[in-house]
Amino acid sequence: MPEGLEIEFYRRLAETALDRVVVAVDAPDAWYLKGGLTAEAVEDRLVGQSFAAARRVGKLLLLDLDRHGTDGVPEDRDREGGGVIGLRFGMTGVLEVDGERAVEKLEYSSLRRDPAWIRFQVTFADRGTLVMRDPRRLGGVELEPNVAHLGPDALALTAGQLRAVLAGSEAPLKARLMDQQRIAGLGNLLTDEILWRSRLDPDRAAQTLDDREVRRLHKHLRRTLDELMVRGGSHTGDLMVGRTRGGCCPKCGAPLDRRQIGGRTTYSCPRHQS
Repeated sequence: MPEGLEIEFYRRLAETALDRVVVAVDAPDAWYLKGGLTAEAVEDRLVGQSFAAARRVGKLLLLDLDRHGTDGVPEDRDREGGGVIGLRFGMTGVLEVDGERAVEKLEYSSLRRDPAWIRFQVTFADRGTLVMRDPRRLGGVELEPNVAHLGPDALALTAGQLRAVLAGSEAPLKARLMDQQRIAGLGNLLTDEILWRSRLDPDRAAQTLDDREVRRLHKHLRRTLDELMVRGGSHTGDLMVGRTRGGCCPKCGAPLDRRQIGGRTTYSCPRHQS
């Protein structure tokens, strides 16, 4: 599934689509367009324009539209629809630019290029394309997405921000870390990996961590994100080998606990996570 790391890879790939004039937009799945957006409206907004920047907030990819039309005349900044298009990838969404993909594997998805899975496609004047392919249709496309409700991005999270997120919360630690309004970008795989490395029980109440444990959690959060970014994604963690029914802890060999926490299937070691 695409988590913050995968969306960062998507963002870097999307940079190859910048400064290229859009000549056509295909949005065949009306359900995939969010916030009242229609196929006609998104086509009207994008055709003749280009993307000026690719940004990311958590699991959300943001493409800024150039404020100048093809004739070089600045657009009206108050025009309905605004200047940003947001792409959400759900559990199985893949981004392709000119047929290239940013990730070689996506857990719980398929890398088959089934045309029926194309939910959104932009064609450029040079005949290249930007495509969202999503087998399970859990993502979406939106103009001017609201990002104010999102928490600080996981890849830049400070120890102080983490401490504030956990303080006073009786929610399970895993659920708190995955709450996108608290921390943006952590998904199921990353959170299990981080807690396993931090030796912390995912079902423990978030507020019960002492200062030493918060510092340890922050250290492993940053280290895990940096390491898995280099490896190639959220699915490359050390715990992945044990994420199966009957799987064992890669550290100590104990059978892993498999539980539902925060509505998500969770793997943890009963021997060294507490």
